[in-house]
Amino acid sequence: MIKERLEKLRALMEREGLDAYLILTEDFHGSEYVGGYFKCRKYMSGFTGSAGSLLVMKDMAGLWTDGRYFLQAEQELAGTGITLFKIQQEGVPKLSEFLVDKLADGGKLGFDGRAVNYKTAQLFQKVFEKKGKKITFVSDKDLVGEIWDDRPALSAEPVMLLDLSCTGKSRADKLAEIRKAMEEKKADYFVLSSLDDIAWLLNIRGRDVACSPVVLSYLAMTQESVTLFINEKTLSDEVRAALAADGVAFAPYNAVYDYVKEVPEGKSLYVDERKTNYAVMMNRREGVKLLTGNNLTLLPKCIKNETEVENERKVHIRDGVAVTKLIYWLKKNVGKIEMSELSVADKFEELRGEQEHYMGPSFEPIVGYEEHGAIVHYSATKETNVPIAPKGLLLMDTGGQYLEGTTDITRTVALGEVTQEEKEAFTLVLRGNLNLAAAKFKAGVCGANLDYLARFPMWEQGLDYSHGTGHGVGCFLNVHEGPINIHYRVREKERTTYTEFAEGMVVSDEPGLYFAGKFGIRTENLIVCKKAQKTEYGQFLEFETLTMVPIDLDVVLVEKMSTRERELLNAYHKKVYETIAPHLDEEEAAWLKEATRAV
Repeated sequence: MIKERLEKLRALMEREGLDAYLILTEDFHGSEYVGGYFKCRKYMSGFTGSAGSLLVMKDMAGLWTDGRYFLQAEQELAGTGITLFKIQQEGVPKLSEFLVDKLADGGKLGFDGRAVNYKTAQLFQKVFEKKGKKITFVSDKDLVGEIWDDRPALSAEPVMLLDLSCTGKSRADKLAEIRKAMEEKKADYFVLSSLDDIAWLLNIRGRDVACSPVVLSYLAMTQESVTLFINEKTLSDEVRAALAADGVAFAPYNAVYDYVKEVPEGKSLYVDERKTNYAVMMNRREGVKLLTGNNLTLLPKCIKNETEVENERKVHIRDGVAVTKLIYWLKKNVGKIEMSELSVADKFEELRGEQEHYMGPSFEPIVGYEEHGAIVHYSATKETNVPIAPKGLLLMDTGGQYLEGTTDITRTVALGEVTQEEKEAFTLVLRGNLNLAAAKFKAGVCGANLDYLARFPMWEQGLDYSHGTGHGVGCFLNVHEGPINIHYRVREKERTTYTEFAEGMVVSDEPGLYFAGKFGIRTENLIVCKKAQKTEYGQFLEFETLTMVPIDLDVVLVEKMSTRERELLNAYHKKVYETIAPHLDEEEAAWLKEATRAV
C-alpha cells in the first residue's frame, strides 16, 4: 500500500516537474501532535511516530527521525522501500545536506507551504545558496491531498472558556501583557500561529487535536485590535460574547493569508518563524519590516502563576491516586486474569476517568512489556499488542488532561521475577531521577547546566539514553511545552537552549535506559521550579516534585545507592504515602504503606 502511494506521488511530481517532494509532520501551526487531516507523513510512509520528515524523489524515499523512534521506525518502514535516516548518528547526513547533494542546480523542491514552517524553508534555502545551487521552491502543492481519497475533514470542535479559577489571569490582563511586549519590540503587528499559545492567551480550550486541548485558529493583534481566525461554527453565543467583550473580532480560518497581505508597507510584523508557516510569510509585502523571535506568549505561558501551580498540585494528587491504583491492580492481578499492553492502557483510562475534572489523556499511552519497553515511544496496536505475564518489566508512560492542569508520568514496574541486569539498570535510572529533583542552583541556570545530575550515574557506567531528560509541560495544554528543556546538548543559535529556569516553570524529570530486544526503563516525575533562599550570592532556586506515585522497590538495589540517595527516596515515598493513602481503600492503603517503606 505504501509503495503504491509513493508511486502515485511520483506521478504527480512528474506532472508538476518536481525533483523532490517534502512531507513534514507538522500541521499549519507548527504543532508537535496534529489532527487527522494533517497526518500526511504517516499516510505516505506508515511511520506513526510524532517526529519525522519524509523526502520523496524519483529514485528513492527517505525518512529522518530521532533516537526516540529508531526501533519503531525500523519496524514500521520494513517493506516500504523507504530508507531510515537516524538523526545525529555518525555518518547520517542531515536532511538539508542530503537534499543539496542530490538535487541538481536548477532543481525544483515541492511541499505544502502551509505545513512547513518558515524557519525550515529558510534553512534549506541557505544550505542551497552556500553550495551555490539555485533550487526553486514550489510551495503551493498539496499533492498528498490529491492521493488521499478518504482524508479526514478539518476538525471543528466547540470552543470552551476557562474560568479565572483555572487560569489565574484574565484574558484582558494577558492581552495587555502581550501588547506591552509588542511595544518593547517595536512591533506594529503580531501574528500568532501556535495553537497552545492562542488557547493560553484567550483562556479558551478545544478538542481539535487529540490529547491537546487546543483550537484550530490563527490570531493577529495590534495595539488596537485582536482578530481570531477560526471556523465560527465552533463558537457558541456565550464564547463569542465573552471574547468580543475583550475586543476580539472574528474572521474565517483561512483569511489569515489575506490579513498578512494587507499589513501596510513600512509597518513592522513580529512572528516566530519556527511556528509560522511558509505560506503565511510569503504573503507579506516586501516593504513590511519583519521582526522574529520566540512568540511573545511563550515565556509568560511557561511561567505558571500561583493559581496554576496550586492547581497542578491538586491534579497530581488525583492523577497519583489513579496511577497508584493501577500499579496495585497490576501487582495483585498479573497472572490471575488476562492482561495485555492494550488492556492496561484501557485500565489507565478507566481509573483516570473516575477522577474529578478529567478531560482525557495528554498523549497516546506508552505501555511496553519487556522488549517493547526498549522502544522509547512505543504505542501498542492490535498488531503489536502482547499479553502480560507475571515476570519481567512493564514500562508505562501516560498522562492526563484535567480542567486545572496536565500530567505526565512514567513508571517501570516488576510483574514478577526480574534479573540482576534489570535491577542494576533500574537503580541507575532512579538515582538520576532523584538527584535532578533534589537540585539547588542559582537563578540564571538553564537545563543544559542540570542535565548531568540525571545522567552521571549512567555515564559512569558508559551508558546513556538518546532523548532529553526534561521538557516543559503546559497547564491543561500541550504536554510538551517550550521554551524550557533539560538536555546536555547545546545547539548553536537554538533560542530555547539557553532559557533560564524561573519560579513557576513545570518540567519533566525522566532519565531512562533501553536495551534493544530485552527491556527498557524510565522513571518520570513532573517537578516545578520554586524559589529557595536568597543570600549575598544571589537568588537560589530548587524543585518541588509534583508527581505522587510510588517507585517500585522490587527493582531497586539499595546497596548501589548513596546514603543521600536513599534519604531522598525515603522522603519522597513518605510524602507519597501521606498524600495518596487517604484517597485509597483499606487494602490499597496497606499495600501502599509497604510499597513506600523506608529502605
